[in-house]
Amino acid sequence: MTMSKLLEINHCRKQFGSTEVLTDLSISVEEGQVLSIIGPSGSGKSTLLRCATLLETMDGGDLIYLGNYAARDVNGKAVYATPAELQKIRGMFGLVFQNFNLFPHYSVLKNVMEAPMLVQKRQEKEVREEAMALLEQMGLSDKADAYPYQLSGGQQQRVSIARALAMNPKILFFDEPTSALDPELTGEILKVIRKLAEKKMTMVIVTHEMSFARDVSDWVVFMNGGVIVEQGDPRDVIDNPTHERTIQFLRRLQEK
Repeated sequence: MTMSKLLEINHCRKQFGSTEVLTDLSISVEEGQVLSIIGPSGSGKSTLLRCATLLETMDGGDLIYLGNYAARDVNGKAVYATPAELQKIRGMFGLVFQNFNLFPHYSVLKNVMEAPMLVQKRQEKEVREEAMALLEQMGLSDKADAYPYQLSGGQQQRVSIARALAMNPKILFFDEPTSALDPELTGEILKVIRKLAEKKMTMVIVTHEMSFARDVSDWVVFMNGGVIVEQGDPRDVIDNPTHERTIQFLRRLQEK
């Protein structure tokens, strides 16, 4: 395996009760690549992201970060690594949620500084400098002392992106980062993600924003009913889909 493969998910299976949500699903992401996952609500996109980020456990399959197995398939069952190994793997990724998940009682700056100091045990001075640089990058240097309730949704989402970047992750996951925002604020967040893509940040983005997915992604995966129906270059999948289900989905989006 080449070390440029940052993330591999092989033959992932996940059930909730008797409902199979993910069926034999495999993806891989290379360093510097932007992968967008599209598909209708209930197709398993967010569950896949939650499995990739260890918020859900897979029932079967492999989950590998830079050659380190978070989970290994043993006789059709996913067997997870030790807590210490999983802790190390958690340090490799960051996650941006659709509803921000900021600590309401912490200032913007403290929200960004908390994890590097608590989890990575880094020096306050260094973390503060990095956090301020990240807030500047997000256009929020004047909001360091503000609290989340004083910010717009778009500003809160930019803080949560800064917070994820503060951990220096190898890969960033976005779970529908604009779904809680109005169209104007959506553009704000997409601009930030575009800039990260230009800097070759490795990202996996679950999104409903098709023109954005086409512009920013190296690879697009279309999911439906817990399986990958179609995947490939965004211009192929989004502009010239071959599968009937993908065509229907994109047509419906255009009608909205």
